[in-house]
Amino acid sequence: MVEHTRTLDFKVAYAIGLGTMIAAGIFSLSGAAVAMIGSSAVIGFVIAAVVAGITAASYSEFASIYSQNGGGYLFNSRTFEDRRLLTYSVGGSLFLGYTGTTAFYLATMDEWFVRFIIPESLHWLPHGSVGILAAVLLGVLNARGTEESGTFQLMVTGAKVAVLLAFIAGAFAFRGPATATANFTAQFQADAVGIITVAALAFITFFGFSAIAASAGEIIEPRKTVPRAIAASIVTVTILYALVIVAMTNSTVPPAVVAEEGETALGLVAEGFLGPLGRTLIVAGAVFSMVSASNASILAASGIGSLMGQRGQAPRPFTRIHPKYGTPFWSVTTVTATIVAMIVFFIALFPTEGAPFGLNLGLTALTGFATLNLLLPLAVVNVALIVHRRKFPDIERGFRVPGVPLLPILGIIANLALIYNLPPKGVGTGVVLITLLVVAYLLWGGQPEMAELYQKVVPATPDTASEGTEKPEPMSELPESAEASVSTKDETFRVLVSVARPDRAPQYVRLAKTLAQGRDKEPFVQVLNVTEIQDQTPHEMVTDTAASRARRIESTLEGQELDVAYSVEGHTSRDIAFDIVQTAREDEADLVMMGYPEERPELTQAVEFKAPCDVIFASGFGDRGDPVIENVIVGAGGGPHHIGSLSTVRALAEQGAAIQVVSVRSIGSETEEDPGETISQLDGVDVEVRSVEAPSVANGLVEAASEMGGILVIGASRDRRLSQWIFGSTPDQVIKATDNLDLPVLMYATSGGMVERLEDHLFPVYRYLRRSIDSIH
Repeated sequence: MVEHTRTLDFKVAYAIGLGTMIAAGIFSLSGAAVAMIGSSAVIGFVIAAVVAGITAASYSEFASIYSQNGGGYLFNSRTFEDRRLLTYSVGGSLFLGYTGTTAFYLATMDEWFVRFIIPESLHWLPHGSVGILAAVLLGVLNARGTEESGTFQLMVTGAKVAVLLAFIAGAFAFRGPATATANFTAQFQADAVGIITVAALAFITFFGFSAIAASAGEIIEPRKTVPRAIAASIVTVTILYALVIVAMTNSTVPPAVVAEEGETALGLVAEGFLGPLGRTLIVAGAVFSMVSASNASILAASGIGSLMGQRGQAPRPFTRIHPKYGTPFWSVTTVTATIVAMIVFFIALFPTEGAPFGLNLGLTALTGFATLNLLLPLAVVNVALIVHRRKFPDIERGFRVPGVPLLPILGIIANLALIYNLPPKGVGTGVVLITLLVVAYLLWGGQPEMAELYQKVVPATPDTASEGTEKPEPMSELPESAEASVSTKDETFRVLVSVARPDRAPQYVRLAKTLAQGRDKEPFVQVLNVTEIQDQTPHEMVTDTAASRARRIESTLEGQELDVAYSVEGHTSRDIAFDIVQTAREDEADLVMMGYPEERPELTQAVEFKAPCDVIFASGFGDRGDPVIENVIVGAGGGPHHIGSLSTVRALAEQGAAIQVVSVRSIGSETEEDPGETISQLDGVDVEVRSVEAPSVANGLVEAASEMGGILVIGASRDRRLSQWIFGSTPDQVIKATDNLDLPVLMYATSGGMVERLEDHLFPVYRYLRRSIDSIH
């Protein structure tokens, strides 16, 4: 069986929505809105939030039914299954909406760079140059594959919110609460047209809720989590936007200057409240927010492209996974090219003033273009909810929108009203481009679907497997002995074996059996293979590959004399370590065993620190046959991992293995490790103690083990991870020292305590920075 492991909880889903919404809208549109209608801009932002909230409710209901990635394109495809032109139009419009939104973010960031960062000597560069460069760099990163952990996403979003709160607090501290409130109240304007116009322009800032629904396939308990995260993120952002507007109305910068500055006014206002440091803080926060939100939109757009390719509504190469990077390379490349083309067209070729043929477009028209291509699909989603209720009245809905069909109809009317108030040039450009895409599709005719857009995550048969992927045979049932053991977990010692290479499965199963023997329970081996998915790749696109790998493992094991009950599982996940830990927790594993991935030590670190049971990392076993262990070498040092490993050493001794305890004395030192605690823990076991002299503990253990033969058992670390980052650790040194030696090593790790859990929160930052540095080199 192939399963997909979801990795995102409520906190991360909430952070995704919040982080996507905090972008160019709040940093640029707030200044332009206040310059246009003063304090009434708050009403415009609230109207935009309400309109977004209505459609977000429809998204929430659909996400509670179809808990997969895809968002609006998925929902419409499920509802209007036979109306391919309609679903194509929705997908194409969403693609333009996401890419247009990204172009808007990066073009706005370009304005901030020109105003605050780039020296005047470089102002000769064409407008949009920085935005184009950023688009290309983000495209390269996404084509090569990026990974952001949930904890890192939380920290990034927290930093964005902190910057805005600092700006708001600076305004109230500068003016005082009473004066700030009075200034805000005094600047209200009864300008209905202006308010609706601001609402139409500001809607783009609230579309981030769709990022939550688009990630439903990765969210744990999506039926509950998605609606809550969407509601919480919209409410939070609305409050933040309102407070930013209050702060802007208390600016020390004259209104005429705010109007002239427009998109970059927030930076000058921050300087008035907080000085040069405040301006630097806001500028850094604005640029970082726009880049991170752009990356999220690129992920969404490339996902839409890939899924349209699966349905035959986009060129087939959109579905191809890059053999090295594991990403939908052509889809990401097309997204990047589209974003660059939009920045060039709206900003460089046809700017706000002085454009050829009088076609002045610029940033405002780009905003209108992007918003149009978001509002149109959202209107169709509201229609789809009404149709879906009538078409599938008995389907289970984890969340139900109240007042159907009245509330969705209100949403449709509101969406159309906002479109009516968008900049005409942006709307006109959008209509022309959508029309051209529809005509192109009619002329092309599309292609047959590769498979269902979304299917139950089980191995594909030869009839349903996708092009370019292996076509596995149906998975066979578990052996009777395995099924019996699964149902009686309390009677078995369960070893979860994570296997990356199918050909090594027999060796790891035999080793797991050996490690499980000598216990009070019968051994049972649960073999797990996890196919990793990049953030840019819908997990449905790799189901066939995961099924094929699981089948190869099963076929490899079928011809072996293993003499142990076992099962085989194939999973897909964006986080291999999380999948291993979660599987161990859900299946109540007594021990986790996996190879030591020298090229990806972060896997061992994450599993070591989060596993609910003890973990053994095996290195150097290669293609060995049945691992009859006759000699075990263990160090004399202390520490929780070392002491924990002795239970396994004792189990091996009961199977007839000779136990050698090695005490290492560093060269030039008069003291050596005290084996007393190790010997006392092995009370009742025949132990031979041997003293060696070596440059380091790692060298001494490796030299002794190489000379005596057998396997070397070591504790995962004496130091906790913060120390390892800086100084390294003896286990890592042992693994490196055995690279060219035929020496098997078992690295043992016990489950961590409270201090280790606190360190886990810092680990994603370390991993992100480490990978960034490695990519530069």
